[in-house]
Amino acid sequence: MSEKTSVAVLGCGLIGASWTALFLRAGHDVRAWDPNPQVLSGFQERVSGPLAQLDEIGGATGPQGSLQLCADLGMAVQGVRLVQENAPESVPLKQDLYAQVEALVADDVIIASSTSAHPWSHLSVGMKHPQRLITAHPFNPPHLVPLVEVFGTNDAIVGWAEAFYRGLGSVPVRLKKEAVGHIANRLASALWREAVHIVAEGIADVDAVDKALVNGPGLRWSVLGAHMAYHLGGGTGGMAGYLDHLGASQEKRWADLGNPSLTTDVREKLVRGVAKEAAGRSIAELEAERDAALISLAKLRQKSD
Repeated sequence: MSEKTSVAVLGCGLIGASWTALFLRAGHDVRAWDPNPQVLSGFQERVSGPLAQLDEIGGATGPQGSLQLCADLGMAVQGVRLVQENAPESVPLKQDLYAQVEALVADDVIIASSTSAHPWSHLSVGMKHPQRLITAHPFNPPHLVPLVEVFGTNDAIVGWAEAFYRGLGSVPVRLKKEAVGHIANRLASALWREAVHIVAEGIADVDAVDKALVNGPGLRWSVLGAHMAYHLGGGTGGMAGYLDHLGASQEKRWADLGNPSLTTDVREKLVRGVAKEAAGRSIAELEAERDAALISLAKLRQKSD
C-alpha cells in the first residue's frame, strides 16, 4: 500500500466509481466531483458495489480512506496530490477542465487522465504546466482489472504515478512514446477487427468467435503475453526457433487478415449475434457474470502471487 494521499476524482460515472473504490480500499481520501448533480448524488451508492467486490477479494490491510462529495470543483481539488480525470472522451472538454483545475491547484499537483484513446500531446495543448499531465488509462473495470497504461513527459512524475498505482494493487505499464489507444486498446482493436471480419465473411458466427477466443488463446493470454506465447511456441529454440521455422506461415496469416467496414449489414450481424449469445440476459446480468469471473480470477492470482 502506498503512502496515504488525497485524490480528486473528476467525473463520477462508471470509471470514476471504480477508481474511487480502489483509492478508498488502499486508504486514500477521495474528493469526488461531477458537473451533473444527479450523478454526484448517487455516487456513494455506486461506489459501494465495487468496494464490496474488493472486500470479497481481500488482500488489503489498514483503514479505508474517506469519501467526500463536492458540488464545487474548487472544493474537490483543494489540497489534493493527484487529480484523476474521467471526463467524456472530448479533447476540448478535457482541455477546458484542465484549465479550470490549473487555476485552482499548486504547480506540483498531478493530473492523470483516464482517456482510453487520446494521446498526451492532444490533451496537453494550452496547459500552463503540461509536464504535470499524464495519461493513466485503466481497463474497465479498474477495480477488478489491474492494468494502468501510463505516459508522461516528466520521468519523476511518471515514476511517482507508477508507484501510486502499484500501491493500489494495479499493474502500471509505461509507454515509451504516446500512441492513439495506448497499448491494450490497440491490441484489442486489432483482435476485434479480425473477429468482425470473420463474422462479416461468414466464416463463423459471433458466439463461435467468442467461444474460440475464451476457450483458446484467451486462456493462454491470461498468463502469458503475445510475445512470450510465441517464444514458447518455438519449443527449445524459443522465439528465434519460431521465427526461423514458422515466421513465413505467420506472415501468410497476416496477409490474409481482413479489414472490414461497419456497413449496415455487418452491424446487423453483430447485433443479432451478441443478442443470441446473451440469450436474454440483461447488460446488468452480463456484467454481474463478468465481475464474478474476474473476482474468481483475482483470488486465484492472489494465491499464485
